[in-house]
This record gives sequence, C-alpha cells and structure tokens, in this order.
Amino acid sequence: MLTMRLFGVASALALAACSGSSTNDATKGTETAAQTTAPAETPAPAEPAAATPAATPPAAPVDFASLTGDAAKGETVFNQCKACHSIEAGKNLVGPSLAGVVGRKSGQVPGFAYSDAYKNGTKTWTPETIFAYLDNPMAMMPGSKMTFRLNDPQKRADVIAYLKTKN
Repeated sequence: MLTMRLFGVASALALAACSGSSTNDATKGTETAAQTTAPAETPAPAEPAAATPAATPPAAPVDFASLTGDAAKGETVFNQCKACHSIEAGKNLVGPSLAGVVGRKSGQVPGFAYSDAYKNGTKTWTPETIFAYLDNPMAMMPGSKMTFRLNDPQKRADVIAYLKTKN
C-alpha cells in the first residue's frame, strides 16, 4: 500500500513539473493588471547541468625544495631524455652530454654547438634551475632548441636526483 502511495505522489509531482503551470485552479484569473500587461522578460540562460564537472583550477606551482627526488625513479624517467642527451662524458647527441650538469654553467660542454641562448654561460645548472628549466625550457632560455617539457614536478625532482649521481 505504501508503495502505491509513493508511486502516486511521485506521478503527481512529475505531472505538475511537466505541465508548465505554476498556478493552481484556485488562483487562475487572479493576476494583477501589471502582471498581464508587463512585457515579457528574456529568460535567464540555463544553468549548466549538475553532472557537468566544474573546471579544475590550475595547480599551484610546486617548489623544488618541497620534493624529495628518487634517483632510481629518475633513471627511468631519464629514458625520455636519452633520445637527445647522453650521460656519458664527452658523448654529445642532439643535445649536450648531461654528465656533470648539476653545478655546471650553461654552454660549457666541449664540442657541442650551442644555440645563442646557451653560449653566454649565464645560467648555472643548480637543482632549482634545472627544475624550472625542465618545466618550460623555451621560457627560461628563449631561443632554445629544446622543446621537450617535463611537466610533472615529482618526475623533474627524480631526474635531478639521478643527474646528481652522474656528476
């Protein structure tokens, strides 16, 4: 019996919602003159459906000092870098050898043809500098040929921990 009542109430609510009328029979015809002669208003834009996820705010920048790098994981991440960089001293590829990079001035690997962005040796490759550089090389060194970006802060910290073992 309770199920029948709930079904009846739910059906009545559904019909009322679909009817488009918000007045009941007792109040029909009792609108004021202002209500009947007022110009029609433009309806407000529909709200997005509740199921639509809200836009995710951009992640706050992560400070290198707040992370602990893992050299073993960094070695795995460095596999992405091997297409252009070696960690063997004196072995340059598309990019310079990264052996001993931590603490070195930019543009200092013998035998590598650096772009103008690096030739002046204006950057010292500290862990913090490398961390920022790997996030966006072209922003840090305008004119850089390096387009690869490592967006994940933890992976950057891991690669730096690995590179420190190659100094």
